[in-house]
Amino acid sequence: MSTTEEAVTARLGPVDQIPVGEGRAFLVGDEPVAVFRTRAGGLHALRAICPHRGGPLADGLTDAEVVMCPLHNHQFRLASGECVSGGGVADVPAYTASEEDGELVVSLDAPGG
Repeated sequence: MSTTEEAVTARLGPVDQIPVGEGRAFLVGDEPVAVFRTRAGGLHALRAICPHRGGPLADGLTDAEVVMCPLHNHQFRLASGECVSGGGVADVPAYTASEEDGELVVSLDAPGG
């Protein structure tokens, strides 16, 4: 894991440890992170804890755009962490996830940042 003032970056092992269409939880530094591998091949990372009642987002159902918290069905955009289900639930932070030489790399900066 490498650290700068702006970001914490971690190599989390082979990308294949996350089945296509699912998510897995990791700890990056002190941050719980859920990483999702979409059926279209994209990788997305969000804070792993739903702000509503602490649900495990990595266990949620996903499609190409959103993950649904398994506890109360709140939905968050994979690309931005924006809550799209309403109800006054806060957004979750979104992070950068990528594949480098078959390895999963997550950076706790903003996507594209």
